Amino acid sequence: MNLVALGLGAAAGAGVASALMGLLVPRPARAAAVGLGSAVTGAAGVLAGIAAMTGQTWSMAAPELLPIAGVFLEVDALGGLFLAVAGAVAAVAAIYGIGYSRHHADGRAPQAVLPLFVLTLLIVPIAASVGTFLVCWELMALTSLLLVLTEHRRRAQVGEAGRWYAIMTHLGFMAILIGLLVFTAQAADDTFPALRAAAATLSPAVAGLVFLMILVGFGSKAGVLPLHAWLPRAHPEAPSHVSALMSAAMVNAGVYGIVRVGFDLLGGGARWWWLVVLLLGALSAVYGILQAAMSTDVKRLLGYSTTENMGLVLVGVGASGLFASAGNTVLAALAMAAALLHVCNHAAFKTLLFLAAGSVLHATGSRDLDALGGLRRGMPATTAAFGLGALAASALPPGTAFVSEWLLLQSLIQGLPNAGIATSIVLPVAVAAVALTAGLAVATFVKAFGVGFLARPRSDAAANAAESPATMLAGMGLAGVACVALALVPGLALPLIGRVAGGIAGTQTAPATGALTIELAEVTGTLSPFLLTVALLAAAVLVVVALRVAAARPRRQEARLWDCGAGPMSARMEYTATSFAEPLQRVFDNVVQPVQDVDVTHYQESRYLVQAVEYRRQIPDRIERRFYEPVLLAVARWGRAGRRLATGSVHRYLGYGFYTLCALLIALVVMR
Repeated sequence: MNLVALGLGAAAGAGVASALMGLLVPRPARAAAVGLGSAVTGAAGVLAGIAAMTGQTWSMAAPELLPIAGVFLEVDALGGLFLAVAGAVAAVAAIYGIGYSRHHADGRAPQAVLPLFVLTLLIVPIAASVGTFLVCWELMALTSLLLVLTEHRRRAQVGEAGRWYAIMTHLGFMAILIGLLVFTAQAADDTFPALRAAAATLSPAVAGLVFLMILVGFGSKAGVLPLHAWLPRAHPEAPSHVSALMSAAMVNAGVYGIVRVGFDLLGGGARWWWLVVLLLGALSAVYGILQAAMSTDVKRLLGYSTTENMGLVLVGVGASGLFASAGNTVLAALAMAAALLHVCNHAAFKTLLFLAAGSVLHATGSRDLDALGGLRRGMPATTAAFGLGALAASALPPGTAFVSEWLLLQSLIQGLPNAGIATSIVLPVAVAAVALTAGLAVATFVKAFGVGFLARPRSDAAANAAESPATMLAGMGLAGVACVALALVPGLALPLIGRVAGGIAGTQTAPATGALTIELAEVTGTLSPFLLTVALLAAAVLVVVALRVAAARPRRQEARLWDCGAGPMSARMEYTATSFAEPLQRVFDNVVQPVQDVDVTHYQESRYLVQAVEYRRQIPDRIERRFYEPVLLAVARWGRAGRRLATGSVHRYLGYGFYTLCALLIALVVMR
């Protein structure tokens, strides 16, 4: 039995049926029907993806289904990995969405679109021709845009986020279209086998142009610099389970596109391609986590964290390309395995974090960390879920991201002895970027968890917060189980991931082996996350027991905390997210360039007496301010100039057409 075909067939059937139920089922049962159907769609995708990673294949050709291009689908190990990740995220998010959508969905259409979005996430990695891929890619963009706009009637910011997302994603689509059309023009047809055959005949200039265009297009979807501007806008404004789908599954499609075209269709390419990818990844990782560290909006923080983690993935992809171009296929496979494992890890902990953030939003109506606090009492399960996700994202043992970042550092360090001049400069920079990112990630998630959940409540909504419905808790629980499994026993997933990475790098040697203890192939390095976790827990228990024994007294005494004579401490005396990030802001002032304003109000009777002092600080995105704002201003000026030409006069419009036609005729005569 071909499990790939079975899983894809079940996913297609369940997805279409769920979309119809979203339109036809009455409102009380609509959320449950759509959620369960979408969960089945995702689970079927997981089945098909895992089967493909184990070696099963499947293909379909329907030349008559789409005009001119036709439809061609094929599942291999690389597509299977991204298919399984997208399906797993979709299944968890759909279960969570049953409870969330009952309170936050407007109308039938958004719920009917959700299973269609899940289907597009599953189809993109299995498209086997340029025409099929572009159609599926555009469907993925359109369905996700509709979901981002779900709550546009409630908040004006949703419309702005939707406009940014629509413009950026379609500019990226144009770049992908240009790159793939240039590539297709050199091939017999637009199928992937024909492109692979034509890759050897491409000149270095044409191949470089194709790669740069697809890097721009797919990089914008992955949220790398400087094309990340849509991500911290769209992800916070989308419904939280949709945010999880976009941040943990959809952005992976950008990584998939770069790997598929760069390694598979173009055959690896020149070394400078991967130097560019590695540097872009390192810059995106550092800049993304810096912006996350300064953010007080919890979902915006998680959006910038996605830019950081996609940057780390591209560091691994770039390093793999560098090693492959130098002929070191073992290190290339190790770096690619680290990147693909981080894709899986990021999908797990980012799903958990966005779902927990949505639970907070559902209970309090706020995403502002400065207005939260004290949630551990009213929302213990959500607090535990966010705490687990924060640990998983912090790259500390026993966190989920720790293993993949350790593998990434091992590949970068092991590649130094035999590196060329350019690589010898870039690899240490990449190592420093990964280390700096890990440290800043710890500070970022300590801030988010400590200020948002463990501090005293700083608003009535936070003080009165209650736990979320059972389906939302079930979704968070499943994501938490995935985080724990990937953190403690990543060796269970590494053989399949290593097989995919080896196929990309062109080697049969598994880059890492072992279930409980990970051993690297042909290089020195071993790690046992499970035993490391046991040792850390044992050490923590010993410390706690020793402190209790040393501090044991006959009876316990309670005393008032020292308050410097100022009276009982209040929530206003605590650290907020803003004040917690202030020392980091000072260190990186030249990078983030905060905007600060102080207003001092005096009494009317005397200018020497101060009535109030108001302090405001904003940390705008520097790239947006320096790159996008001038472009937007130029477009606005062009629009105002164009408005002066549109006077409503039919005679003027006929004149425009006449002069344009004359200019074209003159140009044709001159060019002949």
